[in-house]
Amino acid sequence: MPSKRILIITNNARDANLLAKVLNTAEDNHFSVEWLRQLSAGIERIKSRDIDAIVVDLSLPDSHGIATFDQLFAAVPHTPIVILTKNKEEGLAIEAMKRGAHGYLSQGHFINQLVPQTLRNIIQRKTIEESFYKEKTRAEIALNSISDAVICTDLYGNIDYLNIAAESITGWQRDEASGLPIEQVFKIINSATREPPDRNPVHLVLEQDEAMGLSAGTLLIRRDGREIAIEDSASPIHNWDGDITGAVIVFHDVSAALSMTLKMAHLAQHDFLTNLPNRLLLNDRIAQAITLAKRNNKQVAILFLDLDNFKHINDSLGHAIGDKLLQSVTQRLKRCVRSSDTVSRQGGDEFVILLSVGNSSIDTALTADKILSELSMPHAFDGSELHITTSIGISIYPEDGNDAETLIKNADTAMYHAKENGRNNYQFFRNDMNTRAMERILIETNLRRALDRQEFTLLFQPKINLNSGEITGVEALLRWNQSEWGEISPDIFVPIAEDCGLIVTIGHWVLLEACKQAKHWVDAGLPALVIAVNISAMEFHKKDFVDGVRTILKNTGLEAHYLELEITESVLMSNAESSKSLLYELKDIGVRLAVDDFGTGYSSLSYLKQFPLDVLKIDQSFVNDIGSTGDSETIICAIISMGNSLKLKVIAEGVENAMQLEFLKIQHCEEGQGYLFSRPLTATNFATLLMKNNLKFG
Repeated sequence: MPSKRILIITNNARDANLLAKVLNTAEDNHFSVEWLRQLSAGIERIKSRDIDAIVVDLSLPDSHGIATFDQLFAAVPHTPIVILTKNKEEGLAIEAMKRGAHGYLSQGHFINQLVPQTLRNIIQRKTIEESFYKEKTRAEIALNSISDAVICTDLYGNIDYLNIAAESITGWQRDEASGLPIEQVFKIINSATREPPDRNPVHLVLEQDEAMGLSAGTLLIRRDGREIAIEDSASPIHNWDGDITGAVIVFHDVSAALSMTLKMAHLAQHDFLTNLPNRLLLNDRIAQAITLAKRNNKQVAILFLDLDNFKHINDSLGHAIGDKLLQSVTQRLKRCVRSSDTVSRQGGDEFVILLSVGNSSIDTALTADKILSELSMPHAFDGSELHITTSIGISIYPEDGNDAETLIKNADTAMYHAKENGRNNYQFFRNDMNTRAMERILIETNLRRALDRQEFTLLFQPKINLNSGEITGVEALLRWNQSEWGEISPDIFVPIAEDCGLIVTIGHWVLLEACKQAKHWVDAGLPALVIAVNISAMEFHKKDFVDGVRTILKNTGLEAHYLELEITESVLMSNAESSKSLLYELKDIGVRLAVDDFGTGYSSLSYLKQFPLDVLKIDQSFVNDIGSTGDSETIICAIISMGNSLKLKVIAEGVENAMQLEFLKIQHCEEGQGYLFSRPLTATNFATLLMKNNLKFG
């Protein structure tokens, strides 16, 4: 153990020698004694900061009385000071102790072992105090470094501590809040009832001596009256005997998170461009309206609207003008109905309106006439006028259907009949409106023969690294060139194939041919690329789908990691638990997994984190709207951020112009595909492009 340095400052040689002798002859002999006669010399000596304790006579040649102590204490406020005093000066020593001295020794009474023990105890106590101070300072820094607010109270619920975060959130400074009742500073109410709790949680903790969380929906009323949403918990504070001495409440501001949750919930049920209810919310409202109508023996009407020749406006004037027109149409439709009715956008230029019409269809016809008249009025944009009309199909509950799906489908059928009758009119659904049904049957019949007639082909569209411009992958796209009608859009025949179940057979053919072609390119010495294939809902949930993928890979010889299966967001979330199991089975094979059309569905982030995914594909509808006034850019940024946080590759579909490319690059979107880079190509043309790999964008 290192010796303790003791500095004796006295002009009395006898006292100094006696005290030094006592300390030097102590049993443990752990003292090193220095003696000085004047205060000035002592102050100069202690500048080195290596003295452990000072014994000082207050009567010195260059200083006298309590001023001696004051000067010494000012020089070393953290070094123990013991007063050497005569009996008649004991009052002066006591005054020095009030000012910070650690004790006093009476002259002539320290020739024993109590003196070294006393000094040893004083030094040890000072060391402990320093340790406590360090721990307290460390704890104070830690509490002021966290973002959570911390408030401590005594046993009576009066505040004795606030950290910096608590000061910021409550608006109270620590010195102002100290000693105030917890209810005055931590004033809370329920967001729904606007009432304060029966008992402040701190008092409940003090009474019950157990931790508890704050109630959901708790609002803190700041000192300035502003309300913020908070959450967290309160706990008791115990001393080393286990007795409760107070409480601590820890909380944080969740206003931003709550606002984002509400915004995301709103976006999940509303169209991003018009802020109208989407199909999900509309279906729920139709179901509620049907329930109410059934109970009251009333009717419900569904109006299905499609803007006439809207595609021509979009193609000729651009998506920005098209979006403005859709927003203008939205405002006019809302003016044509009551606040209790629902105007919904289904996507593109299609709108569905839910009307509660009582017992007569006359009101429905009047509303339809009002809509036709209102929409036919010119729409003014940037000094020019646009004219648009609409075709309306109407179905009525219960005559035309007993559920939302049937009513919308029949209203859709009636709408096509209105278009066939010259557009800009409305038609009520009738059972003899079977034109589209016959069309569907004809397409289905020819679809069943298409494979045998070898009418299906695959085209291949490259995926591009947006920074380097290099080809990083390829997507296989199905095309149908019917022998009599020519090329038929996938938008027409794929839904019909899904409805009649043919999509499973067709999908198997697509997957097989895509894998064959990819293996052929590899065998030809071309750079190996991951080939992506779209998988329909029926394929994905087919019992032997995974075995089928495994068999195709084995038969074609394509290594599994060169195959990427694209499943739409809605398919994955239709049965999330089942999807999760299937995805893991596919992952065990070694194939890559992508979520197609991401952003158009209602994915839960918690499920996305559980799915073994590799890629998120941003739906092209959002990419098309880059530069518009809608929320597409915000949604794209959120998807890219989400993908990066989950360590998923993010690919943007439908990149058509340089502005879209620049925006995506700025947002750190990794890859893209679209007409800006290349239209879908035949296998031969794609091989030629791949050999050159001369795409250089960015």
